Amino acid sequence: MNAFSKLMSGAALGVAIAVTALPAGAETPANMLVIANRIDDITTLDPAESFEFAGSDVSRQVYNKLVNFDPMNLDAGYQPDLAESWEVSEDGKTLTFTMREGVMFHSGNPVTAEDAEFSLRRAVILNKTPSFILTQFGFTPDNVEETIRAEGNKLIITTDKPYATSFVLNCLTSTIGGIVDKQVVMEHDQDGDLGNLWLKTNSAGSGPYKLVGWKPNESVTLEANADYYGGAPNLDRVIVRHIQESATQRLLLERGDIDIARNLNPEDIAGVMEADGVKVQDELKGRLMYASLNQTHPELSKPEVRQAIKYLIDYEGMVNSFLKGQYTIHQNFLPLTYLGSVRENPFSLDVEKAKALLEEAGVDGLELNVGVREAQERLEIAQSLQNTLAQAGITLNLTVGTGKQILGMYRARELDVYIGAWGPDYPDPHTNASTFAYNPDNSADAGLTGILAWRNGWDTGGLSEKTDAAVVENDRDMRAKMYQDIQAEFRETSPFAIMFQQIEQSAMRENITDFSTGQAITAASYWQVTK
Repeated sequence: MNAFSKLMSGAALGVAIAVTALPAGAETPANMLVIANRIDDITTLDPAESFEFAGSDVSRQVYNKLVNFDPMNLDAGYQPDLAESWEVSEDGKTLTFTMREGVMFHSGNPVTAEDAEFSLRRAVILNKTPSFILTQFGFTPDNVEETIRAEGNKLIITTDKPYATSFVLNCLTSTIGGIVDKQVVMEHDQDGDLGNLWLKTNSAGSGPYKLVGWKPNESVTLEANADYYGGAPNLDRVIVRHIQESATQRLLLERGDIDIARNLNPEDIAGVMEADGVKVQDELKGRLMYASLNQTHPELSKPEVRQAIKYLIDYEGMVNSFLKGQYTIHQNFLPLTYLGSVRENPFSLDVEKAKALLEEAGVDGLELNVGVREAQERLEIAQSLQNTLAQAGITLNLTVGTGKQILGMYRARELDVYIGAWGPDYPDPHTNASTFAYNPDNSADAGLTGILAWRNGWDTGGLSEKTDAAVVENDRDMRAKMYQDIQAEFRETSPFAIMFQQIEQSAMRENITDFSTGQAITAASYWQVTK
């Protein structure tokens, strides 16, 4: 058994054993890309259901969409993919896509307009967490036969009102826009689930890679699609290994046992920059780190308490220590580079001001349950918050778990406070406005789990209506101003303490070229990578 095989087979025995079992100078096979990443947030690989960072990365390799992004030219925006062109009706409500001819699914079946029709209808009918990305256009299980339909080699979608064409197309680039093989999926239908159970752990796409296997909290394995319409990937196989600890990722990278490490902390980044054969790549991401306050909690629902907590966060201290080089202070829901983004960051650590606000609210001592994923930088953020909030008499009790466990609690409104990250689903300002500042139905049984405002039990107090108005505004400058105004109100009134915007630092072997984590669209691409 060679060194690489030992590493793969030794995963179940613990990373430390795998590292020490390898001789120095090991390297990955020339035709294989091996990535260390935290992938414990993956709950499903069905594109109609997947809504987590690592799952989106996998989906991007496996599924094509009607429109998509070229990883070698992300500045160009969305480009034709399975749809080679599209037309918009005079009233702005109907888009007609002409499908690309000659594209094949991994099964060998041709990709047709009927598959696209099935995929989008299926996503609406299943009504899983990310379904709002499509249902916001007025699609419902009852009307999809009229609003999403195939005619020959054309797919025709009709929205409930005219939206900016760019907004509709940007939404179709999200994970839920992945086109699945209708024949294969329906062969695995169980009791009318449209193949959902099967697609959680299998794939039926046409992308540059096929899913070979997913072992939760361990690894994802992809195999090249030699018949990919855009040309076969440069590397035959991709293995993404779940390596939680930064120090372990660094050791594996320096030894040559992995090609890319995606979760190194600033200390380990500084260390690998001194190592031979390793380089570091920086990309400003759309991902935001935030803390959110459950508005069903009687004390957290008080405006003064929400403000107080925002003044009990040591933004500068964190970004200048354990987050150094990997996050920049950002207190707005639109990431920098997005239309309507702003740089106002009004909050800083001010314990005395926070105490005065708590006194004004009649709060003297408070104990809160905080959910946080077992990722190093999030745990360190939580510990920093524990320290600074304690200075004002607020005790934080941490509940630490996997991404799946903590997200499940957050989506069920079971946490007083959640510390986590959010990345845009598509490169349009509505992607974040519609989740942070929009909540059309705050009732407990509404189940709008994909909307963060709902998860926090927050009636947005008019921001939902302002968000609705901004998404249909056709004047670009006016639309940007509307989002700026929404964010100004959001900063002062919301139960979200947005803290940082990510600068992703990917450490990799020097022979790796053309790797991209997707910049602001937060989805990595593997098929163009060479080594």
